This record gives sequence, structure tokens and C-alpha cells, in this order.
Amino acid sequence: MIPPGALYACGNGKFGKGWPRADAWFARLKATVDRYGRELCLWAVAPDVPLDAAATLAESLPWLERIRSLGVPVAFAAQDGSEHGPIPWDLIDVLFLAGSTQWKTSPAAHRLALEARERGLAVHMGRVNSRRRLRIAQAFGCTSCDGTYLAFGPDTNLPRLLAWMNELHTTPTLFGDEA
Repeated sequence: MIPPGALYACGNGKFGKGWPRADAWFARLKATVDRYGRELCLWAVAPDVPLDAAATLAESLPWLERIRSLGVPVAFAAQDGSEHGPIPWDLIDVLFLAGSTQWKTSPAAHRLALEARERGLAVHMGRVNSRRRLRIAQAFGCTSCDGTYLAFGPDTNLPRLLAWMNELHTTPTLFGDEA
């Protein structure tokens, strides 16, 4: 459930156990957008193949316009190796830094994030579950991130997460606003 008036983003369930199959995923995406409103949707990420840039490009391309037809911004999940292949820059609104932890925190992912920002696109980083990773996302210029940290022990982890967020806004990084 999404609280009334809250902004939301739509993953696809490919990283984990939530992938129902393409047609069922798209029907669920459409129902979500219809229920909660396209104007509140930050983005919807196209289907991808975790950890495989070439397969992700092939999997995502047929879905980009279908997602856009719902009236929501389109996200593309960059994976390990995406720095070596084409990114469909003109067809997306958000670059989603997916892939392995090693790759998405690498200089290659950082360069892609900077290029996305130079193109006027938003950047999202997935699986941000630590203070360190939150700082990396900030340094990369990410405009959003997600993670499951809060789901595990919310009574303990909410105060920590709020402190991390406060720190992001009050303590500059070594590199200033962008690395």
C-alpha cells in the first residue's frame, strides 16, 4: 500500500523472487499506475537481466515505449558491463544503477551516472543498505535510492537511517556536492 499522495517508484522484481513473467508484470505495473496516479510515479524500471548488460539491453528495449505509454518516466537498469555497450539514452528518463555491488559502486558506474546527469536524467541506485552506500549514491549524484535496510528491525534502523539522511544534508563529502 502506498499512502495517499505519496511519491512512488516501480521496480520489476527481476532481482529477487518477485518476477511474475512479462505480461503479468506489465499488467501489475499498469494497475499500480492507475491506482496511485501517474503524476506521483517517479519512474518505472524496464525488465532487465541482473548482472548482464547485453541481455538487459535486449530485454528492456521492447518495453521502454510501453512503459512510457502509461504516462510515467522510464528507467533503464544499467548492469555490469553497461559502460561498454549502448545505453538507450534518448528513450529513458532515469538511469538505474543496478548490477553487482562491486560494479555499481565502481568508477565505471560513476561515469555513467555523471553522463546521465549531464543529459538531464535522474539517477537511481538500487540496494543501498548502509551509510557507506548512501554516501556513494550521494557522491555519484543519485537523485534517489532504495534498499531493504528499514524492513529489518525498523524500530532500531529508522533512527539510524534518519541520522544518516540528516548527515547527508549537513556534512559535506570530501568531494563537495558531486564526486
